[in-house]
Amino acid sequence: MKNNTIVMATMAVAVVGTSVQSCAAIATSSVGIAIIKQVLLGGISSGMAVFKDKDSFLKNGLIEKAMPESLVKINSMLERISPSLVAKEKDYIAQAAAYTANVSEPILKDAVNSLNSQDMERITSGTTATQILREKSSTLLVNALLPKVDEKLNQFGIVKSINSALSGSSLINSILGGNTSASAMQQGGLSRLATDQLVNGMFSIIEKHEKDNKSSILGAFNSK
Repeated sequence: MKNNTIVMATMAVAVVGTSVQSCAAIATSSVGIAIIKQVLLGGISSGMAVFKDKDSFLKNGLIEKAMPESLVKINSMLERISPSLVAKEKDYIAQAAAYTANVSEPILKDAVNSLNSQDMERITSGTTATQILREKSSTLLVNALLPKVDEKLNQFGIVKSINSALSGSSLINSILGGNTSASAMQQGGLSRLATDQLVNGMFSIIEKHEKDNKSSILGAFNSK
């Protein structure tokens, strides 16, 4: 009887060990990768829906929070000088978001499709899937979107208008690194800030989608 008990206990340990090992294997298997990809693609779709609709973009709190600190300061100044110009700037950035959505979408999807078992291991260790997506695509997004954003903002003349409104202000000097007038804004200053807002805002929407679908991820990584 004693021997039988030992055998059964040994078998139980073996089964548990196999189960844990199997769950860990699932986490880095094609099944686990497929689930993570599905969640991220869902986040990208959510982001694209916001970016392609100007009203949704302007009302989205995550987009507003993604605004770089320098742009927040610029807008704070403009509110005192020309509040209507701030509204126009935000409106034009929203239009730039729609204009560039078809550029950013394939970059993000390609990054999702490049996920591998090593990335899954990082996720099982606590790194968010969105963070890995950001690492894979952030620089590519900025490089691809910046010229398009710059094109759109200059098409609307917003860069020139903001330059005129802020001309002679000493504060804009410190905000944009000591380079005022046309040199700061026209050489990518405002366009770069707007691009950073678009990229960071997109990742914020994807991250929220990931958090909202955490149960799906836990299902894939139930060894955790």
